[in-house]
Amino acid sequence: MDDLIKDFLQESRENLDHLDQDFVKLESEPDDPELLKSIFRTIHTIKGTCGFLGFGKLESLAHAGENLLSQLRDGAIALNAQRTTVLLQMVDAVREMLDSIEARGNEGERDDCALIATLTTLQCDGEVETHEERGQTRETSTAEAAMTGKPEVVSNEAAEAESGKAEGFLGEAVRLLGKILVERNMAAPEEVAAAIQKQLEGDTRPLGEILVERGAVKTQDVVAALQVQQSAKAAMTEGTIRVDVGLLDKLMNLVGELVLARNHIVQYMQKADDHSLAVSSQRLNLITTELQESVMKTRMQPIGNLWSKFPRTVRDLAMSCGKQVRIEMEGKDTELDKTIVEAIKDPLTHLVRNAVDHGIEAPEKRTAAGKGPEGMLHLRAYHEGGQVNIEISDDGAGLDAEKIRKKALQRGLIRPEQVTRLTERETANLIFLPGLSTAEKVSSVSGRGVGMDVVKTNIEKIGGTVDVQSKAGQGTTVRMKIPLTLAIIPALIVSAAEERYAIPQVSLLELVWLEGENARKGIEMLSGAPVYRLRGQLLPLVYLEHELNGRVEGKPEGARTKREKGEAVNIVVLQAEDRQFGLVVDEINDTEEIVVKPLSKQLKSVNAFAGATIMGDGQVALILDVMGLAQRASVIGENRERAMTAKDAATSAEGGEKQTMLLMQCGAEGRLAMQLSLVARLEEFKKESIEKAGDQQVVQYRGEIMPLLRVADVLGGGQGVGSTEGAAMTQVVVYSEGGRRVGLVVDRILDIVEESFLQQHPSKRKGLIGSAVIQEKVTDLLDVHSLIRSAIPSFDEGEAAGEEK
Repeated sequence: MDDLIKDFLQESRENLDHLDQDFVKLESEPDDPELLKSIFRTIHTIKGTCGFLGFGKLESLAHAGENLLSQLRDGAIALNAQRTTVLLQMVDAVREMLDSIEARGNEGERDDCALIATLTTLQCDGEVETHEERGQTRETSTAEAAMTGKPEVVSNEAAEAESGKAEGFLGEAVRLLGKILVERNMAAPEEVAAAIQKQLEGDTRPLGEILVERGAVKTQDVVAALQVQQSAKAAMTEGTIRVDVGLLDKLMNLVGELVLARNHIVQYMQKADDHSLAVSSQRLNLITTELQESVMKTRMQPIGNLWSKFPRTVRDLAMSCGKQVRIEMEGKDTELDKTIVEAIKDPLTHLVRNAVDHGIEAPEKRTAAGKGPEGMLHLRAYHEGGQVNIEISDDGAGLDAEKIRKKALQRGLIRPEQVTRLTERETANLIFLPGLSTAEKVSSVSGRGVGMDVVKTNIEKIGGTVDVQSKAGQGTTVRMKIPLTLAIIPALIVSAAEERYAIPQVSLLELVWLEGENARKGIEMLSGAPVYRLRGQLLPLVYLEHELNGRVEGKPEGARTKREKGEAVNIVVLQAEDRQFGLVVDEINDTEEIVVKPLSKQLKSVNAFAGATIMGDGQVALILDVMGLAQRASVIGENRERAMTAKDAATSAEGGEKQTMLLMQCGAEGRLAMQLSLVARLEEFKKESIEKAGDQQVVQYRGEIMPLLRVADVLGGGQGVGSTEGAAMTQVVVYSEGGRRVGLVVDRILDIVEESFLQQHPSKRKGLIGSAVIQEKVTDLLDVHSLIRSAIPSFDEGEAAGEEK
């Protein structure tokens, strides 16, 4: 195919994607002249290029659409739903002809006579401007274009034919030259406008020559402006370049191989004793990292490119369903790898269509429920924790939990005894089961029970998760968490049964190391399953070597044997969906960037592995699929979760459960304790860093102004903040709630203990719950919530404001 036609097809498709959004926006903002001019300019460009390349059918259709847009732009007719629909049909027809040109080299056998006739008929509704009125409009807009530098679109084709310069490259060049002369104070705006008007009236001389003859500008000024104009055009041409996606994929693969070679050299250098080679190795490491980041950026695309099609999709579907739906999009600039964008295109489209068809009610139902007739669909994307979070929310009727349970029972997807035990969240997530649909009848949009299960499968296939939350009468929100890229990822390398495995860091929360008595007694058995109490919460444990059957016959399991001997036990705390579990491994090696390789056919069916990678020493390591591993070990099964909840409730009722507490000293002999789970961080600040904001002592902390409270002052007695004698540093316990932080100043942080104790002597003082014996000493139990609110009454107001925000 000719390069000129390829460029035409590429540019036209980009323009058509923008047209879908522009038409939908124009329907809600019909008085936006700039938007209408932009649409007209796009259609005019397609029409002009079609005529040059000899695509007659496409030119005729675009010409009919351009005439209708001309009437709309000139104010002769008003935009309505019918005209918008027909114009969008024209865009679809143009897109189909472009596909045919790419595939067969011609526009195909389409017959668009009826569409052209409709476009022509819709032009005649209303009064049409006279030729003289158009001429006046033309003269005004030309002068305006000269002063603002904005391309002016001329709708009167007869006048265009006469001048030959009002559109196209020559017209753009004339306006650019005029703009440069005005901006550099070389010529007055009215003189430039008058010179352009002479060209429109038939003067074939260049703009500069006309201005020089009128005495409005000097010859050397015109020459200087022309040089600036050429530089600007060159910069626009050289600023970007089109690159084939296949070439980018190949480049990404080569960079991946380079990263593997880098890892091998770096690992070798750790054992070698050669200073010069070490310096070269460090330089190679730095360059490879920068090259990898640069290549990754070339593949990153804003999610807005994918979302650009949704306004049109929502509009068409809402009209077919007799609904009114407004779409709002937040975070369009959030970037993902092109491979990820392609993978989530269909799932996102299905979720959007599902929200309009199932979620948002018809106008009369919304009005009866006390809502506005227009529904709202909100799309949001943002980066968090090395992943991209995507939310699709609607303000519709929400999911009917009872109907979902009945449908699941009818289709045999759940057992009768399970129904009563299903939580609200579990009920909502039943919609991801294959074959489940709550639609009353099968339509072209939905009702066959195929779709949501495919959404979940496709998202999990790329290492993501999907979850749904719904409130009856208020709406539904579907949340997806997906990785930024699938090519090169940071990972933690661990060992089990003398084999190495890689764990993607996006699933990693923290590392726990147990030894001695903690290793022997810290791990308990609950309903036959090992658990560890981490900061007061039961953490289910999974032994990696056991789950992957990595044991050698006759050889004891490494991690379990270590625990029995009291040796160190390594626990990797991981996140699977919204639940945590601990993965017990023999060794934790290091973190490094790995290149993801696809699995062989023999391992693809094993849900515990997400891929493979080549380590620095040339050996292969399997990449663990955290979600698959959790499912394989039944960590996220309902029975296990329910058993832990029951155990927690039982121990709490007895009042003798172990709690992890932070011990602090306030005053000479005062001892306080608070739950460690309430502590965000422990910090030390220099006295000189403490400042005042009004009557409140504060400190600058992580880009915020954090108020400080001396616990002894609030409870009664004590001195000011940071006044501990002989102490150069002030010890602070940072408490966080609702996005706000408060620093609790204590004299000294004593210890972190895990003990069973009973609360005694309930306290009537604000800020204290009561007292207990901890480490054989009487200790006051701090009520952090009431303490802060008694000292800062506005704390709740700030929290509420943060939630509204």
